[in-house]
Amino acid sequence: MPDNGASQAQPAATATTNGAAAETRRQRVRVLISALGMLPVLLILCIGFHFLSEGRFFTGQNLGIVLQQAAVNTVLAAGMTFVILTGGIDLSVGSILAASAMAGLTLSKLPELGMLWLPASLLTGLGFGIVNGALIALLRLPPFIVTLGSLTAVRGLARLLGADTTVFNPSIPYAFIGNGSLTLVPGVASIPWLSVIALLVILVSWLVLRRTVLGVHIYAVGGNESAARLAGIKVWAVLIFVYGISGLFAGLGGAMQAARLYAANGLQLGQSYELDAITAVILGGTSFVGGIGSIWGTLVGALIIAVLSNGLILVGVSDIWQYVIKGLVIIGAVALDRYRLQGSART
Repeated sequence: MPDNGASQAQPAATATTNGAAAETRRQRVRVLISALGMLPVLLILCIGFHFLSEGRFFTGQNLGIVLQQAAVNTVLAAGMTFVILTGGIDLSVGSILAASAMAGLTLSKLPELGMLWLPASLLTGLGFGIVNGALIALLRLPPFIVTLGSLTAVRGLARLLGADTTVFNPSIPYAFIGNGSLTLVPGVASIPWLSVIALLVILVSWLVLRRTVLGVHIYAVGGNESAARLAGIKVWAVLIFVYGISGLFAGLGGAMQAARLYAANGLQLGQSYELDAITAVILGGTSFVGGIGSIWGTLVGALIIAVLSNGLILVGVSDIWQYVIKGLVIIGAVALDRYRLQGSART
């Protein structure tokens, strides 16, 4: 007689094996999607704008413009990544950029100290960032409130530095970083110095976040601040560091803009730059709740914003609708962050 128990067990075992194989495939797909992040979206945007603009997107001149447009936002977004990884926010980076550019340009006009304008810009940004970090870490003030106040206060200081006028210096030292290019292949290929600086910032940020103990502490503070404190991590020092880095990179962004424009205005320069930086970070996969994110994802997010801005101009979209579309992108970025968090909770 046939063994009914064995015959019934065989389909059950087969079903269990198939279920495990399907779950393995789903897991691999999730890992692949997580690894690729928003890179497929970037590629689709590039291809789409190339066809919509009748082949004007993938030209050497236009790609150079895109890289230049992405450079400053990439630097700001790199600093913002450090902050958001700890569960914080920095709304003052646009104002710090303006103040740093104003300080640097003002100093560059002094014959004896002109060559020091670049470190002056960096130190100005670093100083403002450390003040933000100290208020947040030592006084336990909410990051949103502190940096919102800094957004206004530092903007006022930027205007005071230039007596509320535009400061010009057509002979500013190191101007090549704003408008020059690094030749890769003579007569064939080059890359703007602004983009070189942005890539170096991304590389250094990756080394800090992924190859140092400090990077581990930053992720730990963002994952669970109380647990990090109990584990012996000096949370206050980590917070001061990340806001200092955000300020330093904003200062660098100010120097890049000053070298590019040969001018700075405390009222207009850097307006709304913090929104583009935050959008780039969230599009790149860094979560608002902290502890989750990648600096390379931030680079992709910054490129998406630059491609979007450039592509909309190429296809003739009015500046009014550009604001509308960018606003929808910000809302979409937050919604995407929420979706990713829900997906993580399910898995």
